[in-house]
Amino acid sequence: MIVRRVRPAPMLTGDVFNMIRTAIATSASVFALALAAPATAQDDAGQDDAGTQVEGTETRSDAPQLAEPETPTMSFGEWGVEPSLLSDTIAPGDDFFAYVNQNWLDANPLPAEFSRFGAFNLLREKSTSDVKALLDELLAKTSAERTADETRIVDAYNAFLDTEAIEAAGLSNVQPYLTKVIGAQSVAELGDLWASSGYPAPLGGYVNVDAKQPDQYVAYLGIGGLGLPDREYYLDTSEEGVSIQNDYKDYITFLLGEAGYADARSAAEAVYAFEEMLARNVIWDRTVQRNRDLTYNALTADEVQAMAGDFPVTAMLEKIGLAQSPKYVVGQVPPTEEEIEELGLTAETLEKIGTGFPGMFDVLNETPLATLQAWTLKDILSDRAPVLPSRFDEAQFEFYGKKLRGTPEQRPRWKRAVAAVESSLGELVGQSYVERYFPPENKAAMDKLVANLRVALAGSLADIDWMGEETKVEAMAKLDSFDPKIGYRDNLESYEGLAISPTNPVANEVAAEAWQLADNIAKLGGPIDRTEWFMLPQTVNAYYNPTKNEIVFPAAILQQPFFGLTADPAVNYGAIGGVIGHEIGHGFDDQGSKSDGTGKLRNWWTDADRAAFDERGDALVEQYDAFCPLDDGDTCVNGRLTLGENIGDLGGLNLAYRAYKIATEGTDVPVIDGFTGDQRFFLAWAQVWRSAQREENYRTRLRTDSHSPEEYRVNGVVRNMDAWYEAFGITPEHDLYLPPEERISIW
Repeated sequence: MIVRRVRPAPMLTGDVFNMIRTAIATSASVFALALAAPATAQDDAGQDDAGTQVEGTETRSDAPQLAEPETPTMSFGEWGVEPSLLSDTIAPGDDFFAYVNQNWLDANPLPAEFSRFGAFNLLREKSTSDVKALLDELLAKTSAERTADETRIVDAYNAFLDTEAIEAAGLSNVQPYLTKVIGAQSVAELGDLWASSGYPAPLGGYVNVDAKQPDQYVAYLGIGGLGLPDREYYLDTSEEGVSIQNDYKDYITFLLGEAGYADARSAAEAVYAFEEMLARNVIWDRTVQRNRDLTYNALTADEVQAMAGDFPVTAMLEKIGLAQSPKYVVGQVPPTEEEIEELGLTAETLEKIGTGFPGMFDVLNETPLATLQAWTLKDILSDRAPVLPSRFDEAQFEFYGKKLRGTPEQRPRWKRAVAAVESSLGELVGQSYVERYFPPENKAAMDKLVANLRVALAGSLADIDWMGEETKVEAMAKLDSFDPKIGYRDNLESYEGLAISPTNPVANEVAAEAWQLADNIAKLGGPIDRTEWFMLPQTVNAYYNPTKNEIVFPAAILQQPFFGLTADPAVNYGAIGGVIGHEIGHGFDDQGSKSDGTGKLRNWWTDADRAAFDERGDALVEQYDAFCPLDDGDTCVNGRLTLGENIGDLGGLNLAYRAYKIATEGTDVPVIDGFTGDQRFFLAWAQVWRSAQREENYRTRLRTDSHSPEEYRVNGVVRNMDAWYEAFGITPEHDLYLPPEERISIW
């Protein structure tokens, strides 16, 4: 999902961008294929060329157009993988990821604007370049030649680019919001602002399909409030952890000094103490938040208010527009003794559960108004930093980009301007994108691929011996109900009523947030919109949505290295086939499998079958827990946090391999450049995850990302597949070798 924020920690507020983003990032709503560093915009945008403005456009900034550093490129050879890039010193069985990717990575150091870079980023660069080409055409038109929609796009782009006007405006564009926060005389008045677009809040809500009654919309309520990427950052007593905490306090001090505080340091310490209290006592561990049985708590309005005590939550819900919800689904509610027994929660799990939603109200009711005001001011200035004077933009990047991600340089302004347009008017741009860059034959090829993958999963369900017939019937019904969406939705949004200023980028952001919020709230009481997408056509990503049992593949991902019309079928099945299989697999991972074919969150498993499934998942957790890439083996992958994605990868590639065999049945699959079809299939999967990253980013992702690092999305999967051993002649002498009895097969 393309988002505007450059915040490190998603937060639920009156801003629906943050709400839906949080749902996606925590797998509460949809399971995305690869959210590339979702907490920062540094990693998932870019472009192949310098992006020079077209002569004679109406861009108001006089800043010179500087040449961009050369961006790495990737050759896909004649059939989808360039054989000359494969290593002749690394054995496939010792490190398959490196065998396929290391030569390219050695020859292509990370560009300075990225904290990680690889195949996904290359395609995202292309997508940004393609969108920029469309924008350049609009900029080349005169005002009279542009339609009203084209004018809105140009105005949004130019307003973000015009740094001279942003500098001249100072804080005037954001001052009305600061003034209202400073003028709040009570928590009730501050809560009224928190329920309004333009004001960050430590709690809030949004509308989504009811996971237990998927034929209606309800309000989901949640909490946030942390400025660091995760609660663990506040608990870290290591030298580096304390350094991050101190630098964060310095950043808060800077922001509050700019807001006019005479003793900004003392106010910053109070804000940090507030966030630390949330981290220590309130916010749940990420692994626990993945448990959909634990995080679905349906409450009445009276029950929500009872939890809130003196806090004016009812007034906030009315202001946001959620008062008419038939119920409120709340995530972080500590379980009762009965629920602990029913869900089989261990003591280790319970230690990771904070006071949650009710505990947030306790903290808010006990925290001085002045601290809550300072926290809000800090977040307003941090959220809007890219469209405030450069000192804010630079300070934000210094901490979130350099300190937390290790990124040496800020993304060029024009690239961020493209992202700004997409976050406000993205589907308007998407209409032109699909017309220009998504040929109908791509969709037809994907439809065929998806059909073969469905046949593959049906065959897998029939063959597996650990699942009984009763559960298989339910699983087949879910497979039959899958709704694949390819390329783009037919009714792309026109954003009717969203006004864009040609001179005020702060106003544009707030207006877009207000429009999105109103659009989201309007779903209450209406029929389920099955045409809705959570990603733009030009987004390089994919997702599975359990409440609608749908898999979604935007147009932009349907290009090499994922898919090529002229690429070898083995490569297409190993790449985009594996991706499609991954998303289908999310419907049958540890959390997606809790919804049935209608999208309803219910247990459709027999106890014995669920136990057999969980046993295989636990074994996969152990495998990934053993991958320890940093600090001489002391810093490891969190196999429990990444379990859903790992099941998606493992099951997805197995399904893709089976589908490849279906597609080539009865044909004479050639050997090409010395590689068999099976070898080319696995090479393609490894190539998709070609990526390198900076150590700081690596550390952040190991704590916060539900996806395993790319090398383990390759090595951790192939070592469990018998076909890989046979294709490359892997023996016990190889480092990745697993005895057959230790190889995990789920789907």
